Amino acid sequence: MSALLWLLVALPLGGGAVLALTGPRRGGLVPATGVAVAVATLGAAVAAALTRPEASAPLFAGMEAGLAVDGLSAVMVVTVAAVTVAVLAFAAGEFAAHDDRGRFFGLMLLFAGAMLVTVTATTLPLLLMAWEVMGATSWALIGYWWRRPERAAAADVAFLTTRAADLGLYLAAGAAVAGGVGSLRLDALPHAAAPWLHLVTAGVVVAALGKSAQLPFSFWLSRAMQGPSSVSALLHSATMVAAGAYLLLRLVPLLDATAWAGPVVAWTGAATALALGLVAVAQRDLKQLLAASTSAQIGFMVLAAGSGGVTAGTTQLVAHAATKSALFLAAGAWLTALGTRQLPALRGAARAHPLVGAAFTVGALTLAGLPPLSLWAAKDEVLAAARAESAALYAVGLAAAAVAAVYSVKAVRYVTRPLPADAASGYDTEVQGTRRVARTTPAPLLALTLAAAVLGVLALPGPASWLRGLVGADGAPAPEPWELLLSACVACAAAVLSWRWTCRPAPAPGAAVRVAHAWLYLERAARLVVVRPVLGLARMLAVFDDRVVDGAVRRTARGGLAVSRLARRLDDGGIDGAVRAVAAGARDLGRWARRPQTGLLHQYYAQAAVGFTVLVLIVLWVR
Repeated sequence: MSALLWLLVALPLGGGAVLALTGPRRGGLVPATGVAVAVATLGAAVAAALTRPEASAPLFAGMEAGLAVDGLSAVMVVTVAAVTVAVLAFAAGEFAAHDDRGRFFGLMLLFAGAMLVTVTATTLPLLLMAWEVMGATSWALIGYWWRRPERAAAADVAFLTTRAADLGLYLAAGAAVAGGVGSLRLDALPHAAAPWLHLVTAGVVVAALGKSAQLPFSFWLSRAMQGPSSVSALLHSATMVAAGAYLLLRLVPLLDATAWAGPVVAWTGAATALALGLVAVAQRDLKQLLAASTSAQIGFMVLAAGSGGVTAGTTQLVAHAATKSALFLAAGAWLTALGTRQLPALRGAARAHPLVGAAFTVGALTLAGLPPLSLWAAKDEVLAAARAESAALYAVGLAAAAVAAVYSVKAVRYVTRPLPADAASGYDTEVQGTRRVARTTPAPLLALTLAAAVLGVLALPGPASWLRGLVGADGAPAPEPWELLLSACVACAAAVLSWRWTCRPAPAPGAAVRVAHAWLYLERAARLVVVRPVLGLARMLAVFDDRVVDGAVRRTARGGLAVSRLARRLDDGGIDGAVRAVAAGARDLGRWARRPQTGLLHQYYAQAAVGFTVLVLIVLWVR
């Protein structure tokens, strides 16, 4: 069975690598090949969900790279693989022939493969590797049209923000080893010794909140909307932003092991669901509205994780994945056809393209939490878990559910209004529209819309009991009948008010609306609180390096040069001078010794006589 699990991750990773490397030479075959690989991956995911295989391989001393499919990951692998198939089928008609489709489909499959490794990893090192691949491929996908500087800059912001939060996983790994969890198995992390347990938990929480675009990291998701619509449909529905929520749901025992982690996570999720819901209400760009709503909807999953509601969070995750994928694909179909994503310019778009309009309407009403659609039941599961923890949490969650109905119905109201006579004047603000919907759009769009509508059955008593057993959360609180009725009434009332409010002329935006429209100025705050101080510190360190460290090096070099000059003088004037003096003396001695050598015999006799006389005198003197 382990071969099936390796096959599950090898198919998208290997297929993606091949397409990315060879795609430019096989442009016409790339979409069909990419979809075929995704379909094969879906088949392997279904088989793995049914058979629950496990696999492992040695990684480091005392550590393994482990993969396993249990109840929670079984749901996730099927969800990720199914959404990948639908998105790639849609993307087959999104790009022109001159676009590098090999790079796009290859990166999408690599990203999906990394997500599959993430949801099946049983050890922290392997999860970290997949986490890093997700971050790198998401950067490349968001900046796919990198020749436009604003898109490349948006990819950089998204990558650096999530990358900064990802450092929490490295902190968690180091603290786990220090706390006695040498194997770094995820199920062993709650057993880390204090105080390392708190560092492990803090690192995991920060990394998960950053990846899921929760407060205060939410602004990166706004910048990520610069990528292609199919990228948003995959990354911002069932994969990247869901990865953080999945990690928290997976590690609920770790959150329970500390007294503070569960409440912090729950309140962060609730605050994000409410605050980013209000941000979505203020948006006039459809993709920005969907992006803010993604942060808000992921907030419900994070709320469920902090409240211990693993089943509720899983139901919310699956239902939201189908719903948001369908909505992003519908927005992408309109962007391709009409060239705009501005809500005022999309007035009547649902009437101009009825199939896309019908799918978008069903998806938006599902997002609104209206009964009997899936997210109504899923939100009630989350709210039941929140109510078991705190009445205040329940109240904030219920308010966030009402706001969700407001921004969802607002989008529906815009696109379903009568088509104005001068509709074309608002088109082509982003790209040149084709004025038609691609042939590859209907099938994946309708499939995701149908799933979005019916996945609420997972919250019905029978399926909900089965899902609790599947994810190992027996005994989780279920919503009471009055809770179902109350949430339905709140959602319907908010929807009616939003419909009537959207019909009125828009008033001049106040300060609160401007703040919400600017995503609470979170990016500006991050630049002020984090980026500027870090850059300032970097400049100070650069000055310190230039003036102190490099200055010391330069002064040492100058001292060395001075010593070498002195040594040269000593060498030239002393040692070389002595050598020259010896040489001069030897020359003088040689000159004096050469003078007696005249070649005259009588002079040699005279010299010998003098020498003999001196020798006799010395002998007589000594004696």
